Amino acid sequence: MNFIEIIKIALQAIRTNKSRTVLTMLGIIIGVTSVILLVSIGNGLKSYITDQLESLGGDSLFIMPGELEIGPPTGGGNGGGGMPGAGITASKFTFDHINDLKAEGKTLKTVMAYIESNGTLRYKGNALASYAYKGNALASYAYKGKTMITQVAGVGPEYPGMRDQKVTAGTFFTASQYNAAKKVVVLGKTVADKLFGQEDPLGKRLSISDQQYTVLGILEAKGAFGGLDLDNQVFIPATTSMRQFDTEYIQSLWVQAQDQQSIPEATAEIKKILGKTLKADEFSVLDTKSILNTISQILGVLTAALGGIAAISLVVGGVGIMNIMLVSVTERTREIGLRKAIGATPKTILTQFLVEAVVLSVGGGLIGIALGLMFLVIINHFFPAVITVGALVLAFSVSALIGIVFGVAPALRASRLNPIDALRYE
Repeated sequence: MNFIEIIKIALQAIRTNKSRTVLTMLGIIIGVTSVILLVSIGNGLKSYITDQLESLGGDSLFIMPGELEIGPPTGGGNGGGGMPGAGITASKFTFDHINDLKAEGKTLKTVMAYIESNGTLRYKGNALASYAYKGNALASYAYKGKTMITQVAGVGPEYPGMRDQKVTAGTFFTASQYNAAKKVVVLGKTVADKLFGQEDPLGKRLSISDQQYTVLGILEAKGAFGGLDLDNQVFIPATTSMRQFDTEYIQSLWVQAQDQQSIPEATAEIKKILGKTLKADEFSVLDTKSILNTISQILGVLTAALGGIAAISLVVGGVGIMNIMLVSVTERTREIGLRKAIGATPKTILTQFLVEAVVLSVGGGLIGIALGLMFLVIINHFFPAVITVGALVLAFSVSALIGIVFGVAPALRASRLNPIDALRYE
């Protein structure tokens, strides 16, 4: 009997019990789909964070409170505009530190304060009513217009240049407005759309936590990440933010060196200058490259771990294949005995059952890949997921290997049956 005939017999045996075949393949389908989705989400997260950090430029440094090696990616609040480490440890940064860095830092091109808060925005005297129900839930109702709670970032006039972000309408606040702590605000695209709709917000007055601000401009849209709206934020002068939210210290300092080559020298300068008034464990200097390398390593391990966890279901699916094939051998004992009696060799029987196991696992793998790619199309509307050819090949190869490994025991059992005993089996 040639190999083609063996395959035909195996496929006929699989088609005989369609329900069992589908249930047997289900474990492999779920496993392959899970591997593809989790690895893709991990790769997407790594790619997104890498792009965000690279957009800051290789000449950027961040001075954080406390003794840190690395902080969590992106800050809190609704807008997600913060940087690693902001707000983790009590800060002791002041504007005097910024002035010292600007005056003494020969390799420092720009120094900017960053302060992050949450504020209630109202337009046209709107109000917000909130109440707690039995301490379990908070309900908020806006009436007489539009109200929203969002992230309020206190920054310097250098912010658009440091983040390479354009102002699509109006202007960003100036150095003179910053120095005078003027109550001016630049809106993220989402805030502008929700509060003003079709109305032009430029020059309009809105309140931020009951303080009146004049709208100067609107920043270009940055989009969303994992359901997090990156445009749901507003920007005010850091000087104004400290007065508005009654904060004594600046959360973090953003620095831009003259160029990438001067990063080591700039880091040393920052430590020397700040070391005059701060202890060594009261601040940390992080550059974009070190943050990127650390985050890449962390996410690489996370992606591998997620893929490994999902791969466990492939093993479970393989065990399911082995169990069903063992049951099949038992059910088809007389058939195996008859085939051996008319000349089928143990090798032929072994090959047939191995082919059946491989078809089940490979078929499940192909269906799992198709489902994984289909779900990725949907997920990409909410979260950046990146699939690689390597991940697809690995998922498919593992599913095929599962069929071979877990199909060996049933196949060996079938091939070793004594034909006389098999024919007598009831």
